[in-house]
Amino acid sequence: MAQRARKNSRRPAIGVTGNSKRFSPSWLCIRISLWLSGARAIRIKIGDGTDLNGLAGMVISGGDDIHPALYGEEPQIGGRYDRERDTMETTCIDFALRNDLPLLGICRGHQLINTVMGGSLHISLKTLRIQTSNAWSLLPKKKVSIEKTGRLATIVGKTCIVVNSLHSQAIAEVADRLSAVAFDDDHIIQAIEAADDHAILGVQWHPEYLCFLPTQLRLFRWLTAQAKNWENQGA
Repeated sequence: MAQRARKNSRRPAIGVTGNSKRFSPSWLCIRISLWLSGARAIRIKIGDGTDLNGLAGMVISGGDDIHPALYGEEPQIGGRYDRERDTMETTCIDFALRNDLPLLGICRGHQLINTVMGGSLHISLKTLRIQTSNAWSLLPKKKVSIEKTGRLATIVGKTCIVVNSLHSQAIAEVADRLSAVAFDDDHIIQAIEAADDHAILGVQWHPEYLCFLPTQLRLFRWLTAQAKNWENQGA
């Protein structure tokens, strides 16, 4: 079992996985979002030896596509994959699940949580999009409808939001322990959460680039609150 982070820490330590680039806009924006929410971000990169036992929550961030072998498909010609990162983040997700750490998945991370827990992905969305666009956008442009009975609707305080879109894959089959709770106009899954009371949430968009919107910052505030609860349970 993971050791509980020290209660006297004013800000819970939340691990953030990602690429190994020296400059990562996603990491910077997640770090700021967590700081604004009352948490302290700890960057987790390939081979850096981060002690996961010191964490009270975890963010699995966005990036390159997940290798299709992880959900029983063949890789695409010209696909951008990072097998080392797949392995590192799978280890982090397994650790979080074993120790009941609060978990937030962003874009690729949302997809990988579902994959690790037994779900599958659409390897490409090009032919599935009719009402929505394949063009990427950092700014909010895509409408997402949220199930009003889900945890996500309570967190963001709305059942319809507008988000950015930076993905070419999406969840196809949802893992048994998860529920799909948000969809775009093509009914492509845009958010998942634990089917029980575990603190697991995944979103297909990038809230870290939209942290100036109250609805998006609330995702990081939710994770911070869950991390504090996790610490208090072990006090």
